[in-house]
Amino acid sequence: MSEQNRPADETGQNGDRYPTQGLPQQFPAQQPPAQQPSTQQFPAQQFPAPGPQQVPPHQGWTGQQSTPHPGQAWGQHPQPAHAGVSAPAGGQLPPAFQPPQPTRRAGRWKLGVAGLVAGALIGGGAGAGVVSLVDQGAGSSPTATSAQNVVITDPQTATSATAAAAKAAPSVVTVYVTDSSGAGSGSGVVLTDDGYVLTNNHVVTLDSSTGDATVQVRTADGTLYDASVVGTDPSSDLAVVKLADASGLTPAAFADSDDVQVGDLAVAIGAPLGLSNTVTDGIISATDRAVATGSDTDVTVIDAIQTDAAINPGNSGGALVDAAGEVVGINSAIASVAAADVPGQESAQSGNIGVGFAIPSNTAQRVAQEIIRTGSASHALLGVSAQTAAQNAEVGEGAQVAQVADGGPAAQAGIRVGDVVTAVGDRAITTSTELTAAVRSASPGDQVTLTVRRGDSTSTVDVTLGTASS
Repeated sequence: MSEQNRPADETGQNGDRYPTQGLPQQFPAQQPPAQQPSTQQFPAQQFPAPGPQQVPPHQGWTGQQSTPHPGQAWGQHPQPAHAGVSAPAGGQLPPAFQPPQPTRRAGRWKLGVAGLVAGALIGGGAGAGVVSLVDQGAGSSPTATSAQNVVITDPQTATSATAAAAKAAPSVVTVYVTDSSGAGSGSGVVLTDDGYVLTNNHVVTLDSSTGDATVQVRTADGTLYDASVVGTDPSSDLAVVKLADASGLTPAAFADSDDVQVGDLAVAIGAPLGLSNTVTDGIISATDRAVATGSDTDVTVIDAIQTDAAINPGNSGGALVDAAGEVVGINSAIASVAAADVPGQESAQSGNIGVGFAIPSNTAQRVAQEIIRTGSASHALLGVSAQTAAQNAEVGEGAQVAQVADGGPAAQAGIRVGDVVTAVGDRAITTSTELTAAVRSASPGDQVTLTVRRGDSTSTVDVTLGTASS
């Protein structure tokens, strides 16, 4: 599945995420294999369709543009440039580094990833991909849906999901966002008892269509608060808002997302389609899933936790919790299936199909704490631009370096143009998006070991990651 969303490679270039500021865009946007799933983000529910989306440049090489992923209507983001890799000036790579043109196959279905913004934003386009989950529904309002508390009434028949929901639900809120051109709703997670709340960037910006929206938050007990945006981080698709005059809220408990295992219980809590305190359950389907979401011009790349728990537009920014009711991820996007284009008709966009993505809790906590302290967040930088290396358009064989930033971490470690990165630590790298996700999951100053193929030889290189400019 092609993972489009907001990639900004933490390799330092914005190859796969919202353009980041700093070094030129890193690895050029990778060419997704034909008919790959696209990712939808799960932002707030929106009402009237917003205008053109504006997303801040990805962190990394400033001014570089990432290659958009094939678009999917719901907040779908173009495919980002490969991690830490950006296209050379003019947006064109040298012939030697031009990615192969994928063969387009005719088919009835296409997978896509989109953000979860319910409502107008979600209905904004045709195509398949990763979609943001922002609920944009016409005619809805902050008072349209009453809060529903999650209470265990019969402990003898309660399941693990019941217990997890009862513990976590008081810490999950519904976020309402409006501006002159539209409105939407999403979800959020309470960080402190005095009103700091974590949500998705695409929720508070109505899928990047506004930077000056009015925000209100309804807590699990039904209380409605005015709120202000403390800071946003498009690269990770996270944002923090502060409730006015709040006290006595129930902060969420966070688990170590590095301990999450495939097969673990996963419970999603949020406000799909504006339905506050909705609980669904499933399992952890995969970890370290590189997902790109975003618009045709801006992409965000996340190193996601994948789950089959049902999440839909409006779930964006809500909690994905474990059996103990502790947050392991912030729901952000879903894969969706769209019918192949039919002459004279728009492709139909599906909702939840059991493939959802959440930002790992460790990343979410680090970014949230930095935003609260400084209003912004830092990200690791590799200092390269890359594209997916592949002899067959369907099968990636690594991330091929197209540009190396002078004096950057990669240059200092001896990485050269033409090198192909095939692993970061013990994690295999088959695409530029995966390289971006792997770098972004690290912190500035971390040392990583890259496995690099140069010609017929392969070696390992230790790189100390830098800090992408914001």
